[in-house]
Amino acid sequence: MPKRFLLFMAAVTTAPVFAVQCDLAGPQSPRDIHLSEGSNPVHFASAPNYNELNLCNIHFHKNAEHRAAAFSVTAHSSPANTGYQCQLSKALAEHEKKPLLTPACDGLQSGDTIEVHWVYSSARVSPGPGLGSCVSTASANPDLRVEAQVFTLVNDTGALNFTEMTRIVQRHGRYQSNEIPHDSGEPVRYLGSTTGPSYSQHQCSPYQVSWSVRPDCRKLDIHSLAKWCEDNPFNEHQAHGVRQLVIDAQQLSTIDD
Repeated sequence: MPKRFLLFMAAVTTAPVFAVQCDLAGPQSPRDIHLSEGSNPVHFASAPNYNELNLCNIHFHKNAEHRAAAFSVTAHSSPANTGYQCQLSKALAEHEKKPLLTPACDGLQSGDTIEVHWVYSSARVSPGPGLGSCVSTASANPDLRVEAQVFTLVNDTGALNFTEMTRIVQRHGRYQSNEIPHDSGEPVRYLGSTTGPSYSQHQCSPYQVSWSVRPDCRKLDIHSLAKWCEDNPFNEHQAHGVRQLVIDAQQLSTIDD
């Protein structure tokens, strides 16, 4: 599908709500990143590496939207669209899974799994809320890349610090996140779409996204995430929902080795 849909999104800051019939759509997300098969006929050029693009948004989903060996435990918090939990979330030390007196980010607790999305754009934009922050009047149809990392939340201030990790910096004139985990396995790169519960196996996303999904889980200090939810430039205060895993090969791209 053409990326002209993004032009309208420049005026909004919420998650995309437009959907198209899946037989008309390009390759979709999320997917099992260990399965390479896909037969969707739509192809588009992969976006450049994230360090050649501008960070435009950071948000996260409760439970992993993608599936991999390291995050393949089916969550059962609701009847549908539940996502996946990290295997390591079932083997935490007592202090790591000690619950908070007040849940983080409007409902998260120690032991929960989240999937974080760092969204990058080829447009000359600055970080902000929603997909609208990824386009500009001069570049309404930018290349988009999402860097994804799955975390288990732990009650341990010695774990990775989300506030420090997501601190915005400028490198070579481009907005970047201070750090994205680099020791979570070789990212699986594929062509897909935006995600979230607005889409299904019948109503698909029209947006074209290049994905890099790290295959291993990491532990994240839940206190640092709670602090970030209280104050961040993306107006993100709680987890997003997940889209059901896409398994129809006709809705998936081929993952090249």
